[in-house]
Amino acid sequence: MSMDEAGLLLRHVRVPAGPRATRPADILISAQGRILEIGPGLRVPGVETVDLAGCLAVPGLVDMHQHLDKSSTLAQAPNPDGTLLGAIGAFRTYAERLQADDIIERAQVTLDRCVAMGAGAIRAHTNVDYEMGLRGVDALVRLREANRHRVDVQIVAFMTSSAARGDPDRARVSLEEALAAGADCIGGTPNLAPDPQRYLDMLLDTAEKHGRLVDVHIDETLDPEARWFDYLVEGARRRSLGGRVVASHVCALSARPDDEARRAIEAAAEAGVGVCTLPAANLFLQGRGSGHRVPRGLTRVTELLDAGVTVATASDNIQDAFVPVGAGDPLEIARWTILAAHLLEDAAGRAFDMVTAAPARLMGLDGQYGLRCGAAANLLLTRCEHVEDLVAGGALARTVLHQGRVVAGSFDAMRPAGRA
Repeated sequence: MSMDEAGLLLRHVRVPAGPRATRPADILISAQGRILEIGPGLRVPGVETVDLAGCLAVPGLVDMHQHLDKSSTLAQAPNPDGTLLGAIGAFRTYAERLQADDIIERAQVTLDRCVAMGAGAIRAHTNVDYEMGLRGVDALVRLREANRHRVDVQIVAFMTSSAARGDPDRARVSLEEALAAGADCIGGTPNLAPDPQRYLDMLLDTAEKHGRLVDVHIDETLDPEARWFDYLVEGARRRSLGGRVVASHVCALSARPDDEARRAIEAAAEAGVGVCTLPAANLFLQGRGSGHRVPRGLTRVTELLDAGVTVATASDNIQDAFVPVGAGDPLEIARWTILAAHLLEDAAGRAFDMVTAAPARLMGLDGQYGLRCGAAANLLLTRCEHVEDLVAGGALARTVLHQGRVVAGSFDAMRPAGRA
């Protein structure tokens, strides 16, 4: 890019430079919303310049697992027993009368909250099943287009357990229709299908055929006999889908014997399969049958990270039958992950990576993500001291840029009190 494309210069910011460290920099952004240059003392005459008085600049946050079609439906579809199957049944009944306009109205409220918290990209798992048909996908496509200027929304065709009533061949047709309607990725719940192996093969075969990313809910149980994560990893390896497949939840990995779990993790690392842990849902839904020593329900986050598996963490559901709380704040989820997954060494740094670079990589966004020249100027600005401070306590004021334009907060909010 040439300098004459410059559109905005952010002066006197601080960017991450290692644990509890930052370095001063200016950020030059093109009129097209890309980062042109990062470094101290930049001067570009005639370009709009904003002095940010030393605020912290980090890449926009990434929430790679949400269910926007379900958000804020707890009152309409309560889950009295607090279990996963209870939540599925509650929403399934409600979904029979759910219309696209209602999905859009609720999802827009959640999306607005997420943007204000600093999310620059969201992956939305959207039901495709007997009850919803393509209504959810159609609604999310409309939502994505209406918000394209402020957040990147990636839509997963989430083939639930009731998709085509469990018939993989009929489900394949629905999946193809969802992709044609605008869905970006392929997902599903093979564990709950009548024939999990056939269902999972159908998802992977369709992904291979169309060159799509895969993100499946897998082994979302504490049954130590659950083994579909292993089958997913082997299926990805056999089809050379490394780097294109994500296993979400994988709770059962925590219940399996250590040696067996280690082998499964090593296979995932070798195959290039990523993992997304969902602490809010796993803490709330799992372990309900335990009368004492209730398990946390999360997968083996630390072991996965240590083995070199790319691991993200995300919100999952927000204020519905699956998770009755949630603010749409990836930093809140990062904090929960530190606590629930017992992260110790470089805990804040690892958790921050799990809501920034790691999910961007798993979503295929890494080519345009981050604080580097050529990346999209999707930024979160705060008055925090460093990344560890941001993760530990969040920020009272946040200014969010998407493609170089302010979409939440203001530049004035980033200046110390009394400074114009």
